[in-house]
Amino acid sequence: MTNAFAFDTKQFDTAQLESIFFAPARAFAALSVDMSEKLVNTQLEATKAYTDTGLAQLRSLMEVKDAEGLKSYMEGQQKVANELTERMKGDAEKAVALQQEFVEESQKLTESSVKQAQESVQEAAKETTETATKAVKEATPKAK
Repeated sequence: MTNAFAFDTKQFDTAQLESIFFAPARAFAALSVDMSEKLVNTQLEATKAYTDTGLAQLRSLMEVKDAEGLKSYMEGQQKVANELTERMKGDAEKAVALQQEFVEESQKLTESSVKQAQESVQEAAKETTETATKAVKEATPKAK
């Protein structure tokens, strides 16, 4: 019984596969991981800020002991609401900026990959033409 995966890799020209497929795929994967990491970190920072604010508000509420304390707490709630609104706006802007950065970087990678693939195809066509021309020239004297 032969092993279907036991083949000689030296018979394959992997340089062209590497430049056309694997290198761009790795670059896109790296970009995706980097952007995912940035987005997750942004979300974690936002979650921590919202959690800290919520816990601080609960602590303030626990300190309310009379009507004056309740009045003070309620007045502070408007300030907290305004701060949270601004924070949410900033967090949304960060997320949008990260998405725009990802789109721009993806476009650059795609353009670069397409250009490299075109150059590779042109080079292969040129080599094929030269090889065919050489073979025809070598075969022509023999035919006479």
